[in-house]
Amino acid sequence: MFGSRGLCCSRIWNRSLFLKRSSNFRASFSTKRVGTHNGTFHCDEALACFILRRSNRFSDAQIVRTRDHQVLEKLDAALDVGGVYDPQSERYDHHQKGFSEVFGLGFNTKLSSAGLVYKHYGLEIISKELRLEQRHPDVFRLFLAVYKNFIEAVDALDNGIHQYDTDQPPRYVNNTSLGHRIGRLNLDWIEPDQSSAKEDEAFHRAMELAGSEFLECVHFHAKSWLPARSIVMECLTKRYDIDSSGEIMKLSKQCPWKLHIFELEEEMKIDPPIKYVLYQDDRSENWRIQAVSVSPERFESRKALPLAWRGLEKEKLSEESSIPRCVFVHMSGFIGANQTYEGALAMARASLMA
Repeated sequence: MFGSRGLCCSRIWNRSLFLKRSSNFRASFSTKRVGTHNGTFHCDEALACFILRRSNRFSDAQIVRTRDHQVLEKLDAALDVGGVYDPQSERYDHHQKGFSEVFGLGFNTKLSSAGLVYKHYGLEIISKELRLEQRHPDVFRLFLAVYKNFIEAVDALDNGIHQYDTDQPPRYVNNTSLGHRIGRLNLDWIEPDQSSAKEDEAFHRAMELAGSEFLECVHFHAKSWLPARSIVMECLTKRYDIDSSGEIMKLSKQCPWKLHIFELEEEMKIDPPIKYVLYQDDRSENWRIQAVSVSPERFESRKALPLAWRGLEKEKLSEESSIPRCVFVHMSGFIGANQTYEGALAMARASLMA
């Protein structure tokens, strides 16, 4: 009797162990494996791995770092290694001869593994972060904005594309970029442990660093960039309500308008372009008048405030301009202020005529 009971318990225990082992086997079998090269790592493959692992298909996939083609062939995806670009088989390398893939949609920078993965999975990742359908216009808008403001620089740097066409040496050293910080996570030559396991640990730290900044960029554009864009677009449509010239824009709410005005002018085919933007200073309640620069990267204004006003303040400025309640005009003429909206508008109109 005792033996029969013991045999029964043994069978039950063995069956549960078998089920547990089977479950573990299925879980390990279903886990996708993504390959990238071992050795020194760079920003592009660290970011590419992070992005791919955020997708539904490759969620939390195992990263296998190797250059062995026989191993790579058995993996579910390969990034920045293997000499093949084929999205159908999930191969995303950019080092092979003849590769010239670009993002398109107005972007012509040669892609790295980061850009390749983002091109095929970016919409899915953005839609998940925004909790919106992929066909929602804001998802596509952010898809382009994140490429322009984050991914493209990674592509360009990895492919050795300079930001400016010049043979002149740089005026200063900048080692603070994401690529430089990722590079410093590689094992230092003085590290006593140069094992593959230690190298893989460093690569996972690089993935987390690249990924955290990628998500930070996505969230900034979702929470700040998109709402500001909507405000600027609405204000541009009302520009003729402010002044018949159509060259003065009044912000209904203070926001980072310079991020958007150039793109929206082109998109909305605004001509003549905006010369001055008026907005209320939250701290002093004065009204600012700011001249729009000739381009996002330049300091020069399309039409600076009059030379005779520059460097003047308060009564002297009001006397010179014949506009009451002036506060100041900067020495460079790019910005000024008045105590009232009407005064700031009068300054903008007088500046247009100067």
